Amino acid sequence: MTEKNDKSVLFEEELTHQIIGAGIEVHRFLGPGLLESAYHKCLAHELTLRGLLFKQEVPISVIYKNVSLDCGYRADFIIAEKVVVEIKAVDVIAPVHEAQLLTYLKLTECRVGLLINFNVPILKKGIVRRVL
Repeated sequence: MTEKNDKSVLFEEELTHQIIGAGIEVHRFLGPGLLESAYHKCLAHELTLRGLLFKQEVPISVIYKNVSLDCGYRADFIIAEKVVVEIKAVDVIAPVHEAQLLTYLKLTECRVGLLINFNVPILKKGIVRRVL
C-alpha cells in the first residue's frame, strides 16, 4: 500500500468514526420509532454541527453504453466526497438494503459506505459498514 493510500484509509476510518458518532448522538436524542425523514434532517444538522462537509440527496447516474442516465437513484448523504451514507428506519436491514449501498458505492466510485438503521434500541446494532 502506498503512503497516499495509507492516508486515505486513515482519513476514511476517522471520517466513518465521526459519522457514526453523529448518528449515535441523533439516536440518543430521538430514539427509535420515527420516520426516516426525521432522522435524515437531524443527522444533517448534527453533521453540520460537527463541521463535516457533505451533500444530501445526491443524484446517482447509471452509465449505460457510454450514456449517463438519471434512473432516480439518490444517495442520502455523501460525506467529504469519500463516504456514502444510507439511512433507514426499518425493522430489519434486508439484503436489498446492503445491495443498494454496494451499488451506490460502485456508481459513485466511493470506497466506503455506511448503512445506518435508526429503528433499533442500540444504534451500534443498526450499522453496517462496507468497503469496496
